[in-house]
Amino acid sequence: MKKRRLKKSVAYALYGLCFITVIGTVYMLQVITNPKTLEDESTYVDSIILDKVMPVVNVTASIKRPYTASNITIGKYYYDKKDSEDVQKKSIIYYGDTFMPNSGVDYVSEEVFDVVSILDGVVTKVDENNLLGKIVEITHDNNLISVYQSLSEVTVNVGDSIMQGTVLGKSGEANISKDLKNHLHLELIKDSKNINPENYYDKKVDEL
Repeated sequence: MKKRRLKKSVAYALYGLCFITVIGTVYMLQVITNPKTLEDESTYVDSIILDKVMPVVNVTASIKRPYTASNITIGKYYYDKKDSEDVQKKSIIYYGDTFMPNSGVDYVSEEVFDVVSILDGVVTKVDENNLLGKIVEITHDNNLISVYQSLSEVTVNVGDSIMQGTVLGKSGEANISKDLKNHLHLELIKDSKNINPENYYDKKVDEL
């Protein structure tokens, strides 16, 4: 009888199957003898995926107060022409024989308190002024800027991307308002115009 020869395509398929079987067997033996191998590879892949995940910014977040302490009161109000005369009197800054309308709100406390960001944003300015003390400026979505003045110390740098509630520094004093002693002066600027922060807490940015 004549011997039958396998066709080349069938032979190659059998060779391939044998090769895959051998490789699979070797890998399984390696996993059994060294179980950390599979775990390490999984961890490595997971870390690559997670490193590429970008945090989602909530563009509809509500504006929060720039402090978390409970013993905070208002030392000077934002000056608004529409306010009553009594409120306006509490919204005037007197410095160097000059009366000036207050362009923000001054929050005072007998104790130094943490100053926090009212929203997510990017730190666009860190400065120190002889009259205003240490200053931090944060740019938010929807052409909104918050400015924190009279700080005694600052814990962020220009270019930092921060989340709402991030501690920016500590309250302090400023030469322009020494009578307030320990306080925070907050200004809120929308479309290049100062607005009263007290009117916008708990409101969403896209509602301004």
